[in-house]
Amino acid sequence: MNGTTLSGKTALVTGSARGIGEAIATALGKAGASVMITDVLTDLGQQTAAKLGAAGVKTGFARLDVTDEAQWEAAVAATIAELGGYDILINNAGIELTSLMADVSAADMRRMCDVNVVGTALGIKHAFRAMRPDGAAGKGGAIVNISSVAATIAYPAIGGYSATKSAVDRMTRVAAMEAGKLGYGVRVNCVYPGLAATEMGLKLAQDIAALGLAADVNAAVGSVIEQTPLGRLAEVADIADAVVFLCTDAARFITGAGLPVDGGMGT
Repeated sequence: MNGTTLSGKTALVTGSARGIGEAIATALGKAGASVMITDVLTDLGQQTAAKLGAAGVKTGFARLDVTDEAQWEAAVAATIAELGGYDILINNAGIELTSLMADVSAADMRRMCDVNVVGTALGIKHAFRAMRPDGAAGKGGAIVNISSVAATIAYPAIGGYSATKSAVDRMTRVAAMEAGKLGYGVRVNCVYPGLAATEMGLKLAQDIAALGLAADVNAAVGSVIEQTPLGRLAEVADIADAVVFLCTDAARFITGAGLPVDGGMGT
C-alpha cells in the first residue's frame, strides 16, 4: 500500500509511558515518525523514550498533565523545538474509575471528565493552533483521539467512563468539521479500542469481580471474550496499527470518523 510511511513526520503521544500509549508511540516510530513521549509518569516516560531512542527513533520526553493548559503549551513547544515539527497528535491519556450508577462519586466523575474530556479538548486546541497554516509548525497534520468500545456498548459499572469516551467521539467529529471548514489542513479521527490486557484493562476486570458482576477476574475477562466475535481480547498492537493507518497518507480522505478496533464487540 502506498502512503503508509510516516518518514519526516513528528508525533506527540499522550499517556505514552506504558500500555496502549507506549505501543502507539513504538508503532509510529517504526513507521518512520519522530515521537515525543508525554506522561505524568516521568521516570517511566523517560525510560520509554530511551527504549525508542535505542531502537533508532528520534524521540524525547515531556512531562504532561493533560488537564494543565500551560503544560500543553510547553509540551507542544518542546516537540517543535527538539524534534523539528508537529504533524501528529495522539490523544491517548485517560483514566477509568469503575462504579455502579447507584454508587457513583461526583469527585470520580469530575476527575474522568477532566482527564478524558478536557484533556482531549486541550490537545485538539493546541494541535490546531500549532499545525494550521499560521501556526508554529504550520504544515497541517492528523489527530487521532482514543475513545473506547465503551462509547458504543452498554457495559455495567462504567457509566461515567462511557460518558466521557462518548464525548471524545463527539468532539472528534466537531473538530474535524471545524478543521476542514477553516482550512487548517488537519484530519481528526478517533478509534474505539476493545478491552486489552493492560494495567487499566485488568483493573477493570478486577473491579467487575469485586462488585459481584462476575464470579472472578477470569470470568469477567471471559464475558468480554464471549461478546467479541473474533473471540479474544484486543492486543495493544491491534490498536497501535489502526492508529498509525489513520495518521498516514493512506487515510488522506478520512476525517471525522470513528474506527472500531474491538474485534466486533461493538457491532
